[in-house]
Amino acid sequence: MTDTKVRYQEFRLPDVGEGLQDAEIVRWHVGAGDTVTDGQVVCEIETAKAVVELPVPFEGVVRELRFPEGATVDVGEVIITVAPPDAAGPPEEPVRTPVLVGYGAAAAPTARRPRRAAPAPAPAGRGADRPRAKPPVRKLARDLGVDLDRVRPSGPHGDVTREDVRTAAATSAGPAGAPGPAAPGSVASGPAASGSPAPGSAAPGSVAPGLVAPGSVAPGFVASGPVAPGLAEPAPAASAPVAPGPVPAEAYETRVPATAVRRATARAMTASAFGAPHVTEFVTVDVTRTMKLVERLRKDPEFAGVRVSPLLLAVRALLFAVRRHPEINASWDEERQEIVLKHRVNLGVAAATPRGLLVPNVKDAQSLTLPRLAAALDGLVTTAREGRTTPADLVGGTLTVTNIGVFGIDTGTPILNPGEAAILALGAIGPRPWVHRGRVVPRQVTTLALSFDHRLVDGELGSRVLADVAAVLHDPRRLATHG
Repeated sequence: MTDTKVRYQEFRLPDVGEGLQDAEIVRWHVGAGDTVTDGQVVCEIETAKAVVELPVPFEGVVRELRFPEGATVDVGEVIITVAPPDAAGPPEEPVRTPVLVGYGAAAAPTARRPRRAAPAPAPAGRGADRPRAKPPVRKLARDLGVDLDRVRPSGPHGDVTREDVRTAAATSAGPAGAPGPAAPGSVASGPAASGSPAPGSAAPGSVAPGLVAPGSVAPGFVASGPVAPGLAEPAPAASAPVAPGPVPAEAYETRVPATAVRRATARAMTASAFGAPHVTEFVTVDVTRTMKLVERLRKDPEFAGVRVSPLLLAVRALLFAVRRHPEINASWDEERQEIVLKHRVNLGVAAATPRGLLVPNVKDAQSLTLPRLAAALDGLVTTAREGRTTPADLVGGTLTVTNIGVFGIDTGTPILNPGEAAILALGAIGPRPWVHRGRVVPRQVTTLALSFDHRLVDGELGSRVLADVAAVLHDPRRLATHG
């Protein structure tokens, strides 16, 4: 009988931008046996910047998914194999390794940090591999006397969690107060012997009332022999309660694995906070006129279908300040000890998402009209919150705006996005007593904060930029008269 081998194709994890080393498989859209077409999205991956959809560059029938959801995979590793349509027979070595157009691919896997794969749970028993568990979990197991080899893992990557250990400890513990082994013999009760002794004397083989006959016991005592026929055996006494042991500190904690976005944010914020000398300045300003303009723009047909908010005008005010002070749109080159002036403003907007903080940016924001800028900002924020931000939207930023006012916060000290010279924070807007035209009246007021990199931005430049932003928000007509 002829053994026909099937020639299948491999799809390797591509580098989707900016030197990606690995990515986490968030969700598979196909399974083994499914038919796929060229360009069809087969999975979603999460990089350090965003969730990206991956299309497969050929058609056929899915033969194997090499990694489960939740696994972290190195760039260049095979993630899915596809056989030609209607193929049958055992597999043969792959014939080619295509990559996506516009994406790179590693020639061969290099030595990188171990990937965080999610293997299937190991079978219970001593013969299984050493269970996956973090050191604190292993310590908790030792404290509770739990054998990790006999614990069924439920962690997101096949590892044993604290809850697994505590459940195993509760399941294996016997009921409180369970009796121990029975003592030899049993308790006798009732008459010590049979027969009718003569009044006032003891019959042979019997004893006087109140004394114990040989071979028997007084009520409540333990006999060394079997129980006499007809005698009752009382229930064993309950054992003394066992005092509970000390509860380990880990029992009051829950550890949550950080997403790729959260890990990237932690690295970036640490590098920025301790790598760039931050200075933050504040100004409180009456923005009543800005709030009235927002209400008018919301009714303008040119802004139909897009979100118009104070953030839009704060962004426009910052672009106005950049035009007057272009030195703020720059970065510091540590290696060459140079200031790099940027000729385009790629303005980032900090967006809180379920996966963490993202800062997509509007390319060439300085060239957009107000309606187009509103549409671009609305689209970026919506896409980020839906988890559909592309890597291209997350790179190349030059300045950032963050709106902490939506959380009811008055002001803060924002941390610079790495590689940028300044970040503007817009605080909460609300009515406050304010001196207006010689009288104290309620006005719409907010506080602005500008953090800047003191290596390339002096206090004078930072102050002038912040003052210009505040002046525009106080009187938006400046955009027309000074623009």
